[in-house]
Amino acid sequence: MPLAPSPRSARTTLRAPGLDWLLMLAVLALVTLGSLLVWSATSHREDLTLGDPTAYLKKQLVNVAIGLVLLVTVMATDHRWVRIVAPLVYLASIVGLVLVLTMGSTINGSRSWLQLGSMSIQPSEFAKLAVVIGMALIVAERAEGRWQNQVGTVEVVGMLVVAGVPASLIMLQPDLGTMLVLSATVFGVLATSGAPRRWLALLGIGGVTAAAAGIAAGFLKQYQVDRFMAFTNPDLDPQGAGYNTEQARIAVGNGGLFGQGLFHGSQTRAGFVPEQHTDFIFTVAGEELGLVGAGVLIALLGIVIWRALAIARHTDDVFGRVAAAGIACWFGFQAFQNVGMCLGIMPVTGVPLPFVSYGGSSMFAGMLAIGLLQNIHLRSTASLPTRYVMPVRVLVSR
Repeated sequence: MPLAPSPRSARTTLRAPGLDWLLMLAVLALVTLGSLLVWSATSHREDLTLGDPTAYLKKQLVNVAIGLVLLVTVMATDHRWVRIVAPLVYLASIVGLVLVLTMGSTINGSRSWLQLGSMSIQPSEFAKLAVVIGMALIVAERAEGRWQNQVGTVEVVGMLVVAGVPASLIMLQPDLGTMLVLSATVFGVLATSGAPRRWLALLGIGGVTAAAAGIAAGFLKQYQVDRFMAFTNPDLDPQGAGYNTEQARIAVGNGGLFGQGLFHGSQTRAGFVPEQHTDFIFTVAGEELGLVGAGVLIALLGIVIWRALAIARHTDDVFGRVAAAGIACWFGFQAFQNVGMCLGIMPVTGVPLPFVSYGGSSMFAGMLAIGLLQNIHLRSTASLPTRYVMPVRVLVSR
C-alpha cells in the first residue's frame, strides 16, 4: 500500500486577489506624463532652475520615487494595522495644520506651508486623506459594534466633527481651494456611508448659506473675492484677477487637436501662464499635446477614479468601502476643479492636479491614498472580475 505523502511535502495552490494593475498603470502613466510636463514648463525658466534646465525634473522624480515607496509601504501593511494607525495619522495632520498657523510660511496669500530646511511641506494635502480614513473608521466601528445597519445622527455628527476640526484650521490659513475639495470629499463620504438624505440636504443648504455669509461678512480676502468675480466675467480685469484665467484659456486654445509639441508651446515658453508647473500644469498639456493629449490625461484620471469606485463596490469591509469611495470623491473633485479653472469653467483656486502637478506634499498624499486602495483591494474577500486583477499564486505548505 503506497504511503501517503508527508504533510510537510504536500502543497496546495491558492488563488488570491492581486494588484489592481489597471489602477497602477494609470498612476504610473500619470506621474510619467506629469514629470515631462513639469520639465517642459520649467526648462526655460532660469529664475526657477538657476541655469539647470532639468532641475525641476530631478526634484519631481525624487518626489515620485518617495511616493512609490510610501505606496508600497501602505499596500504591504497588514489591514488591521492600517486601522490602528488611522487615528495617529489624523492627529498628525491636526498637529501639522496647527504648526502651519503658528510658524508656517505664506505663499500666494495663503499660510499653508511648513519649511523643513530646504523642503516645504503642505499639511493640508495630508489632511484630505486623514479626514477620509477618520470618517471611514467611525463608520466601521459603528457597523462592527452593537449598532448595526443604519448610520444615525450620532455617527453623522461624529464624522462631521472629525472633518470639522481640520476644515476650521484650513479656513484660518486661508486655503479656499483645499477647503472646497475637502467639503466635496466629506459630502461624498457621508453619501456613500449611508447617511440619511435629510443630513445631506441640510449640509448642502448649510454650506451655501455659510459661503454667502462669509463673503458678506468679509471673511474672504479681497484677492479671493476678485478671483470669483473674474470667474463670472474674465474680461472684468484681464490684467489683474482675470489674468490667470485668460492666459490659461489662450494656452489651451493654442494647442488645437494635436498640440504644438512637447517643449514647443509658445505660451509656455514665453512664461505667460503663472504657476504653470503646479496649479496650471494642465495648460501645458493642452498647448503642447493638444486636445488628444489632454484627453488622454483626463482619461487616465478617470481610470483612477473608476478603479477606486470599483474597489469600494467589491469589498465587504466597511472601512475599506467608505475609505475607497472617499478617495474617489477626493481625486474626482480635485481633478475637476483643477482642469475646470484652466478652462475657465471653475474659479481659480490653488489646487494641484493629482499625480501631475509639481510638488511633494500632493504627490505623497496621493500615493499614500493609492497604497491604501491597493491594500483594501488585496485584503478584499470579494475579488474583482479576473480581467482587472493580476492573479497571485501562493504556495502554502501544510
